[in-house]
Amino acid sequence: MAKSATSEEIVAKPAVGRMSWSRRAEHVWAIGSIGLSEVTYYRWRREFGALQIKQVKRLKELELEISRLRKAVSDLALAKLILPGAARGNC
Repeated sequence: MAKSATSEEIVAKPAVGRMSWSRRAEHVWAIGSIGLSEVTYYRWRREFGALQIKQVKRLKELELEISRLRKAVSDLALAKLILPGAARGNC
């Protein structure tokens, strides 16, 4: 699994790619020279193109918090299913 990109990379690399192309072949070369695949470049540009570094950092923090909360909810739901049976001695 690839390492997670920093907020600065997500904002800066597509900007560098936008600045350094005039023709298709040069554009593909420019994207490769900044260490991105074309797919990643266009995905980041679509998702984060208008965001600033601070906004991307906040977005990543919120996504992490959401995943933590989803795990907590699933743990509580599982406990709610198991506890009534354990209280009756059905374990």
